Amino acid sequence: MENNQTVGQPTKQEQRELRRQEKEIDQRARQRNRFMCKIRNYIIVFAIFTLIGYGLYLLVQNGELKGEDFSRAIPVIEASHVVVDSRLPEYNSNPPTSGPHYSQTARSGFREKIIPDQNIIHNLEHGDIWIAYHPRVASKIKEELKQFGVAKVIITPREINETDITLAAWGRLDTFNIEDNVLPVERIENFIKRYTNKGPEKISGASGGI
Repeated sequence: MENNQTVGQPTKQEQRELRRQEKEIDQRARQRNRFMCKIRNYIIVFAIFTLIGYGLYLLVQNGELKGEDFSRAIPVIEASHVVVDSRLPEYNSNPPTSGPHYSQTARSGFREKIIPDQNIIHNLEHGDIWIAYHPRVASKIKEELKQFGVAKVIITPREINETDITLAAWGRLDTFNIEDNVLPVERIENFIKRYTNKGPEKISGASGGI
């Protein structure tokens, strides 16, 4: 019986099977490519929204900053907890903006009693802002300072201030005297916006403590 099938060539059935397999491979490749394109698009969209969200966060965090930054950087002293009434090292600014401090923080808000620097240094480590006013400032100025007594801001009298007002953050300080009995509100607002939550320990919300 004569066989027209050339030796080594696939049969028609085998050819159909090969074409079917090639078609399946091609279809799977297209599906894989579509899947990878979707993943890539999702990553791009996610990255875009992340950047937009971070930009909005910075905008809200910093607000609209106006005017000059009058503060100066203070070299950071290594932080450690010390026992109350223990011997303390010399700090490198008045008031101090870093260094050894007590384990207990101070409550945020406007205060009328002096609080030890070492409690408030701990607040600064948490990213809080400290507004220290000399007791000699006018009652009008003290009343105006109360508007800043929100979470993450502590306002206290401090007799050993060299100026009427000092604004302190971790490693940052601004000092000035009151002129013409006018509180520079914008200057204070800008300091708070620039340096809140810039401490080495990020603690959200109001600080508790003494």
